[in-house]
Amino acid sequence: MSDMITADLVDLDLSAPTKEAAARSLAERMAALGRVTDLDGFLADVAAREAQMPTGLDGGIGIPHCRSAHVTEPTLAFGRSAAGIDFGAADRPADLVFLIAAPAGADDAHLTILSSLARQLMNADFTAALRSAGDPATAAALIRGDEPPAAASAASAAASASDAPTSSSAPASTSAGSASAHSAPAEPAAAASPESEASAASEASAASSDSVSTPAPGGAAGSDPEPARPFRIVAVTSCPTGIAHTYMAAESLERAGREAGVELVVETQGSAGFTRLDPAVIDAADGVIFAHDVPVRDKDRFAGKPTVDVGVKAGINRPAELIGEVRGKAERGEVTSGAPSGGGTPVERAGESGEGYGTKLRKWLMSGVSYMVPFVAAGGLLIALGFAIGGYEIKSAPSVMDHFVWTQTDSWAALLFQIGAVAFGFLVPVLAGYIAYGMADRPGLVPGFVGGMIASTINAGFLGGLVAGLLAGGVVMAIQKVRIPAPVRGIMPVVVIPLISSAIVGFLMFVVVGKPIASAQKGMTDWLNGLSGSNAVLLGALLGLMMCFDLGGPVNKVAYTFATAGIAVASPSDSAMKIMAAVMAAGMVPPLAMALATTVRGKLFTPTERENGKAAWVLGASFISEGAIPFAAGDPLRVIPASMAGGAVTGALSMAFGATLRAPHGGIFVVPLIGNPFLYLVAVAAGVCVTTALVVVLKGMRKPAPGAAGSATAGDAAGTATAQETKQPVAA
Repeated sequence: MSDMITADLVDLDLSAPTKEAAARSLAERMAALGRVTDLDGFLADVAAREAQMPTGLDGGIGIPHCRSAHVTEPTLAFGRSAAGIDFGAADRPADLVFLIAAPAGADDAHLTILSSLARQLMNADFTAALRSAGDPATAAALIRGDEPPAAASAASAAASASDAPTSSSAPASTSAGSASAHSAPAEPAAAASPESEASAASEASAASSDSVSTPAPGGAAGSDPEPARPFRIVAVTSCPTGIAHTYMAAESLERAGREAGVELVVETQGSAGFTRLDPAVIDAADGVIFAHDVPVRDKDRFAGKPTVDVGVKAGINRPAELIGEVRGKAERGEVTSGAPSGGGTPVERAGESGEGYGTKLRKWLMSGVSYMVPFVAAGGLLIALGFAIGGYEIKSAPSVMDHFVWTQTDSWAALLFQIGAVAFGFLVPVLAGYIAYGMADRPGLVPGFVGGMIASTINAGFLGGLVAGLLAGGVVMAIQKVRIPAPVRGIMPVVVIPLISSAIVGFLMFVVVGKPIASAQKGMTDWLNGLSGSNAVLLGALLGLMMCFDLGGPVNKVAYTFATAGIAVASPSDSAMKIMAAVMAAGMVPPLAMALATTVRGKLFTPTERENGKAAWVLGASFISEGAIPFAAGDPLRVIPASMAGGAVTGALSMAFGATLRAPHGGIFVVPLIGNPFLYLVAVAAGVCVTTALVVVLKGMRKPAPGAAGSATAGDAAGTATAQETKQPVAA
């Protein structure tokens, strides 16, 4: 197998003005060697990764990287820029640029070598040697680990001071070193295995513990005071790709720990897999640092300890500050309960360091809505099926516990309706519980559910659930900041916090805020029931605009939740069902319109977009707005306004036609459950035609810029990646 980096993959005079141009210049070298099969496809994957988080690091380093199906083998390309290239770092542009390309199914050994480079980037001698390297072969040998940084710096200095004939022997020497690398892996790479690091760290921690508790040989017991036990920290680092930032944060934290005299052990949850820290090491730790951009796996192992939770770049850029912060929390007795393992939750923590309260509030609310939507969909569809089979009088049927006849259709209709009604009963408690969970992790669930159930009991509805969730999360967060004696900390998450927080939230909901919220909810319901004529049409247009504004984002969710809250009762009003119909109709427009546009004017779209258009037919018909995300990501200034215009037309027409809908989801598959289904489909078709026409006109007016094809492809891939990362279908 060839080396991951050779002199042909090094450009010491990289003149690209932008990070996109730099990635293309280095990727072209990979493609020339046959390591990248589709240049534009690979660059699209690089752009999609860059869209998740900038890859610029403090110290003048840019490290764009991705895993891609267009890469044949793990490959590194290196460029050195005299002018510097902006990769989004806070301090300065990058003059050292590493493009890391890993195959989609890269094996652990290769990813371990890539992680070794990430750790080396935290070594000042290594980066200094790269900045002074006199030729590509020397730089490649340095990156491979064939030559230590000090030797490379000395060789470069000697080459600069010597005559040309003398320096001509350097490539031959480097080539010999490169050849030897085939037969013997470089020592730095071999030493970078996450498994071996975790094992060695665990053993070192255990050894340190033993040395502290055992008197030195030959010393009399009690003759000398035992040395103070060092402060112990366990850390977890992870990033979306798991190749670079994961290991750079680990190296940075470990180095800061050594400088601070702290015993710090890191578990790297990267692409090369991860070995769990020894439970004994975790138990002995005095604090925990999470530096991650993806959910921490098995996070509940660290419950009950002082915890600092930040993004992975904070672990790279300010490790000493994080160590100081966790020590401060330990001194104050602040502990954090772990989140459920598995990591698929929308909100794993309150927010990154430095985020504003507006951003955090949006995350908290979206956590509750994301968990609520499946209950709405399941319960609403079951109730709608019950009505479709047994008619609207089925809501008055006796309990199937008392009367159920296997051969009677009405009994089955009643069964479906009553199961759906039970599912709907969880709507407000789940909303409140998971808003609180988004704020305070698992301890927020109990007071959140209790507050949400109280909101349902006092008819405070959707608004009551929002307030109950925020109250519960806030109360738990306040309790967690109180300094607690060590003997009591173990029972805090399971006894003390649920007890105290539930009592406080219950008091506030029953006695203080419940009645005003219930009155506001009733006023809003009465206002909706009184809508008619032009007011209803304007409301439909507004809801249509909101549904198509961000294709599943916060604004879309507000409109959808507003609609589902109206039908989440046993006997929804006619106005509430009209609103639900308008919302679902408008949400179907963007993907259907993009699918139609790629069919009628395919030449205006890239091949990738035309492929996405085929899937958009099904997604749009199913009321899943993610089908339009790849198009909006690649050309937002044309696609989003056109989608909003079509959504407004559809929402207004649906309200004007008086279409009603009892089901909160389903698209064309629940048309039999829609009131005035023919006119409803006419409204959807009208909006699709408006959006399609606008997209075609707007795209036809633009003048293609040089390199636009590559740029569009990158945008498409970024949008596709965004859609793939969304685990739950957006109910919009």
